[in-house]
Amino acid sequence: MKSQYAVAIHILSMIALNPQRTFSSEDLASSVGTHAVVIRSTVSLLRSAGLVETQQGIAGIQLTLRPEELTLLQVYRAVDAPESVFRLHERPNPQCSVGGNILDTLGSVFGEAQAVLDAHLAKVTLADVMSDLARRIG
Repeated sequence: MKSQYAVAIHILSMIALNPQRTFSSEDLASSVGTHAVVIRSTVSLLRSAGLVETQQGIAGIQLTLRPEELTLLQVYRAVDAPESVFRLHERPNPQCSVGGNILDTLGSVFGEAQAVLDAHLAKVTLADVMSDLARRIG
C-alpha cells in the first residue's frame, strides 16, 4: 500500500487542528516530509471526493465536513486506495490441486479481512485522530 493514505490523513489533521491558519502546499509538505507536488496531488484527490475545498491560485484548504463526520474510510476511498489491500496472484495453474482452488480460498479469507478493515475505518473519524494527536502533542 502506498503512503498517500497516511499523507492524506496528515494533511487533513493539520488543517483540522489549525482551522484559523492558511496552509500552502509547501507548508504541508514541510510537515509531511515530502515534496509539494505530492501534497497537491493528494489534495486534488481529496477535493475530487468532496472532502476539501480549495481555490485556484489562493493558498488554503478547507474541510467540507466537520472532523466528527469525516471517517478514515472516506479518506481511504478518496485517495484511490485499492478496492482491497489484499491482492491475489493472477494465474495459478488450474491443473494443480492447490492452484486450481487457491483463488477461491484466498478470495474468501481476504474478503472477510477487508470487510473488517473497512468496518473499523468507518468507525474512526478525523476527530478521533485529532484527539489522539492533541494528547500526544500535550
